Order: sequence, then C-alpha cells, then structure tokens
Amino acid sequence: MNIKELLLNGKAFLALLNDFAIEAKNVIIQDEEMLFSSKRNPKNSVLKESVCIEGKNDEGIFNFFGTLHFNSLDKLAVFEMQGFEKVEARA
Repeated sequence: MNIKELLLNGKAFLALLNDFAIEAKNVIIQDEEMLFSSKRNPKNSVLKESVCIEGKNDEGIFNFFGTLHFNSLDKLAVFEMQGFEKVEARA
C-alpha cells in the first residue's frame, strides 16, 4: 500500500503541493511504515492517524501536519492539514 500514490490521486492534495511549488517526487510521509505495523481491527477498514508529510522545493523543506484518513477497502486516502512549518534551504 502506497499512501503517497493514493493521496496524489486526489485533486486537493495535488493543489496543496502546487500551492507550495512542491513536486510529487519530493514528498515523504514520515513514519509511513509504522502506520501499518500496528495490529488493526480487521472489521474496521478505516485508519485515522496524525501524520507529518515532508515536501521539498528550492526554498526549503515544508512540514505539513495533519490527519491522514485512509480506507484500505476502497483504496482512498485524504490528508486534512492543520498546519505547516517551513525550514529554510541551506546555502
């Protein structure tokens, strides 16, 4: 399961990346493997987890904080951003 690819299928996440001039190849979902390592209730196909998504562009690194909503049955993922921080690029 690649959450990043599922997020990129949605227009809202692509719009967020475009707003910050970030290319999809420069996006990392921090601790993505940990999201699926814990045992989940097999009767509940929905995962709701606080995450940090890191994106890089020429100006620096942007850390987007928010909630990831993921439905494994329907193969849908949505990121609900609550805030972000910018780390300046080093010269």
